[in-house]
Amino acid sequence: MEVVLGRAPSAPPDETLDDFWDAVAEPCGLPEWFGRNTEAWGDTVQTRGISEVIDSYDALVVDVDKRGVFAARNREARALRSAFSGKQSRLVVHELL
Repeated sequence: MEVVLGRAPSAPPDETLDDFWDAVAEPCGLPEWFGRNTEAWGDTVQTRGISEVIDSYDALVVDVDKRGVFAARNREARALRSAFSGKQSRLVVHELL
């Protein structure tokens, strides 16, 4: 079983990594002490043991639009995308129409 996190059509874009952390913190059950960085995210979704919500599913799928941080080609954007590489997580980036 997998949990899919998507966004409401009226939601603002994830312009920055902080916007992304704000968007996933509550639905993913991230603790207050969560590091809000790509290394911590990779540990959370691949190694597990940090979020009971994420751990209760076989896989985490995050659906986002290709804009803001997900359209960038910088080091931070690459690090975030690579944090999803593994059997237990998937990032689905949708092209804007």
